[in-house]
Amino acid sequence: MSVTAARQSWMIPPGKAVFVPAGCGHSIRMWGSVAMRSLVFPRHLAGGGCRVISVTPLLRELILRVVEMQALDSRVAAHQRLRDLVLDEMSAASEEPLTLPLPEDARALKVARRVLAHPAEEETLDDLARRYGAGRRTLERLFRAQTGMSFGLWRQKARMLHSVRALSADKPVTEAAMDAGYTSVSAYIAAFKKTFGCTPGQL
Repeated sequence: MSVTAARQSWMIPPGKAVFVPAGCGHSIRMWGSVAMRSLVFPRHLAGGGCRVISVTPLLRELILRVVEMQALDSRVAAHQRLRDLVLDEMSAASEEPLTLPLPEDARALKVARRVLAHPAEEETLDDLARRYGAGRRTLERLFRAQTGMSFGLWRQKARMLHSVRALSADKPVTEAAMDAGYTSVSAYIAAFKKTFGCTPGQL
């Protein structure tokens, strides 16, 4: 599934979870057949910003157990221990680099959304600048200032995240590479490893 919240976008493959803090508006889009479990915590217990974490085998079983119980009662000692164990596992879980920051400026955000909707298209920044009535240099400056990345690097990561969807559906790496706009599988694998620190197969 893909999640957008707090000027960020994520592609969430199987085995990962996204934490969204209380009061943070967000949207979720499902791709294919998805089974999702949600846990809700009191604001004072689960802090921090939006993040994607790896779900360990223990955390997975804890989540399934809590969902099966439907709710935990803080007055019951066993329920408190279960809740605390879930929170401990969440805190200890490794964060995943599956986040894509979105620019705040309206013009740059339109460009970002265009790329996210059509990641494999070869529109240049000049093409996008003309489409949305902004200068090329202005867009480049906005992406650097508001996402911490050049437009080129931002688009590359957007394409990589899009390709995660194909990988999650057990499609061949070749198909994932094409989905990301790459004609060379080796170039795709190299870019993927540089972006996420692992190969497509490892993810």
